[in-house]
Amino acid sequence: MAQGRDSAAPSVILGLTLLCLLVHCEMARAATFTVGDAGGWTFNTAAWPRGKRFLAGDLLVFKYNPAIHNVVAVDRNGYNSCTAPRGARTLRSGNDQIKLARGQNYFICTVAGHCQAGMKIAVTAA
Repeated sequence: MAQGRDSAAPSVILGLTLLCLLVHCEMARAATFTVGDAGGWTFNTAAWPRGKRFLAGDLLVFKYNPAIHNVVAVDRNGYNSCTAPRGARTLRSGNDQIKLARGQNYFICTVAGHCQAGMKIAVTAA
């Protein structure tokens, strides 16, 4: 009976090793994008995602002056109307990091007039 238990140990170790490798590979696949590139999160960034390929799990970094801007994740209606739903989380650090979900991801600045001036992006993650 003891021999049967000992023979399971290599299988458990192999299984855990494979699990660790899978987790590591998934993390290694995620990319980090600075919104607006060197210019950061500012006006006229709506076109910034064009030509880029995003995957679920990729990280968007919003760099901006927190005294005059913010970031709010919204839905399509919020993006089109430049309004955040009641209770939406407003990020204000000036160096916010957001992991993309699969599908459409929308972000706006809710400071008066900023979204209307193009401070918004729509990102599709595969």
